[in-house]
Amino acid sequence: MKASLFALLALIMPLGACVAPPPEQPEPDDCRASELQDLVGQPGAVLNGMRFSQVLRVIQYGMAVTMDYNPARLNISLDQQERIERVSCG
Repeated sequence: MKASLFALLALIMPLGACVAPPPEQPEPDDCRASELQDLVGQPGAVLNGMRFSQVLRVIQYGMAVTMDYNPARLNISLDQQERIERVSCG
């Protein structure tokens, strides 16, 4: 009885690894970051002459930021050379 139980478990256990992960949820675009993806790669100085209709947070390289999530806030992350490396909501 024990041997057959172990044999059954040995057959069933690997099946748990066959479960497909849930599909990735697309990032919400409440702040309309998708419209500003052409900023990626440009110098951060281009932001000085721009106006934004949403709340904006410019994140300098290595800067500490709060972890609160605001889907309407536009985040623009700069790299070490002060070039825009990411435009996202949050």
